[in-house]
Amino acid sequence: MKTKSEKRGSGTSLAEVSHISAHGLWLLVAAKEYFLSFEDYPWFAEAKVADILRVELLHGLHLRWEALDVDLELESLAEPAAYPLVYRQDVPVLKPRLPR
Repeated sequence: MKTKSEKRGSGTSLAEVSHISAHGLWLLVAAKEYFLSFEDYPWFAEAKVADILRVELLHGLHLRWEALDVDLELESLAEPAAYPLVYRQDVPVLKPRLPR
């Protein structure tokens, strides 16, 4: 008999918030630690500690905080310059074409 965690186990693996300070949080994923500052990741600044601690790593590359509705690609933490988190008005937005 499979438990709930066994059903999800093939698509999930371990991610853990190892520390939270006044400046940000430290996230441990696959023996590598990342610092997420509240300045760069403001949606964690006012969050409840319990919600910050409930993080999942899905399929080895996607971080999810369900209660906070926050999703991050793990690679965006390793290469932050390639994934800017700031909206820039000078970048054109492509609008999809609808069929006529």
